Amino acid sequence: MAGQADNRAPYAKIAAHYTELIASGQLQPGSLLPSIKNLSEEWSVSTATAEKALRKLRNEGLVRGIHGIGTEVLDRPAPMSSGAQRQDRGRRTGSSWGSGERSDSHQAAVVPAPAEVAQALDIEPGSDVIRRSRVYRDRHGIVAHSTSWIPAQYGKLIPQLAVSERLTGGTSLQLITQMTGRPVTHRIDTASARLLTAEFAQALELDPQALPAEPVVVMTAKFVDSEGSIVEYGVDLGGPGRTWRTESEVSQ
Repeated sequence: MAGQADNRAPYAKIAAHYTELIASGQLQPGSLLPSIKNLSEEWSVSTATAEKALRKLRNEGLVRGIHGIGTEVLDRPAPMSSGAQRQDRGRRTGSSWGSGERSDSHQAAVVPAPAEVAQALDIEPGSDVIRRSRVYRDRHGIVAHSTSWIPAQYGKLIPQLAVSERLTGGTSLQLITQMTGRPVTHRIDTASARLLTAEFAQALELDPQALPAEPVVVMTAKFVDSEGSIVEYGVDLGGPGRTWRTESEVSQ
């Protein structure tokens, strides 16, 4: 699927380029980025634009400036994405993966809806739902364990939703939209911090006898289509040490 035109400011394009190199491991911790002068020449931008790109990377905690030496890549796990952010990314690129990420352990099954899921989907507890789960990883380990809960009727329209493989042809939301003709027009996001339980530990492949004391980030996203039907409820469980970050422009 073709991506949308990149209308970002030049400094943001430069920062995004180096964010990808860092996240993918092509730029290792301790590596030095080009100088402001070299960046401005390589990208044909002003030194002020090059400095703004480096400042953005510093603000995101990806690099640090060392006086007299340059800009050094730091070794820090990337933040996790919310379901809404993955939806936006999938719409732009056709993939829910973040920079340097991959996914595996794709599992799918039709199961009885747990109480929390039934409430989120506005169905009776115990009703059939499709549970799709996968693990997102980067070079630091697990970014998040992600589960999508989908009303069972969509499995009749799209049988691959209930197959334990990575989806082809788009994300689950894109496939549902294509089959129903009803786009997702509304979403509700939540974020919380929860202590690790044995269930969470298993999902994150941790030793239940040696759990970290720090809580983990849990994010949910409920997606509603143009007719008001809830088409998916997503739950993302962040790996230990992962944070959640969002960015937006502020109007003056």
